[in-house]
Amino acid sequence: MPSRPLLCVDDESSNLATLRQLLRDDFALVFAKSGGEALDAVSRHAPKLILLDVELPDMDGYAVARALKQQPSSNAIPILFVTSRNSEHDERLGLEAGAADYVSKPYSPALLKARIGTQLKLAENARLAQQYRDAIHLLGTAGQGQDADTGAHIWRMAVYARVLAEAVGWSPQQAQTLQDAAPLHDAGKIAVPGSILQKPDALDEHERSVVRQHPQAGHDLLRHGRGPVFRLAAEIALHHHECWDGSGYPQGLSGDAIPESARIVAVADVFDALCGRRAYKAPWTVEDAMRKLDSMAGKQLEPRLVQHFHEALPQILQIKDAWDSPVA
Repeated sequence: MPSRPLLCVDDESSNLATLRQLLRDDFALVFAKSGGEALDAVSRHAPKLILLDVELPDMDGYAVARALKQQPSSNAIPILFVTSRNSEHDERLGLEAGAADYVSKPYSPALLKARIGTQLKLAENARLAQQYRDAIHLLGTAGQGQDADTGAHIWRMAVYARVLAEAVGWSPQQAQTLQDAAPLHDAGKIAVPGSILQKPDALDEHERSVVRQHPQAGHDLLRHGRGPVFRLAAEIALHHHECWDGSGYPQGLSGDAIPESARIVAVADVFDALCGRRAYKAPWTVEDAMRKLDSMAGKQLEPRLVQHFHEALPQILQIKDAWDSPVA
């Protein structure tokens, strides 16, 4: 597959020739001398980066940048302004238009190449991060089978878990990692036959034993993933059915022996499961759900976390209302 080119946009042929001389050994290049040509070139070539002058004959570079950032097909392409406009005001306009960087002429060739390299690396990191999020989404959804209501539950519950984590002192970054990991808590259900997961009647003893294997199955699946999200997800998957009083599974852990990540997810999971609609039940009221959490404190759930959930309830309800509101 051919490499995506760099697009160089400047109305001066001499400036384009300079860029060609500087960059041709490292990149495939496409050139444009007007805003219209630039927009057409982006549509035809999907460049991986754009070097853009401000002064163009038909529209200024700021307008070109704004147009590109409004299109889903081009809004992720990094734009570097390369221009003789070097005032602070000009630079601010460029960044506000969506540019990733702003280089003033005359520029150092080494500096320009370094800036290009930095932006390409950042763009690649963003692409990989999106693939990472997509993988998490697929795994989380796969663990929920065919239940669309349950599918929504895992994402909403994860936001509640982030709020509760911050309420008990986790840093915003740690709490966000928890939110990213929490939807994978039931990934091990991939190993449970659909005939059991979707059975409308009570499970028999054998079927219950199969379901109780999903925490270990989820851990075994996720522990091979790289990065902090998968490490935390594996921990949560293994322990989210442990109970504060030691009556849970698979290891019968109790109290602080249960990782805090799993204890937090357990509270968020119960609340959202109660308040959510399922094929087999109507949603509980918030008041009834909170009373149920209180009755589980000291048994299935950690009392301290239930109390913090009470204190965070206004924020939790804002999130719940946003999820429950129909999209216009």
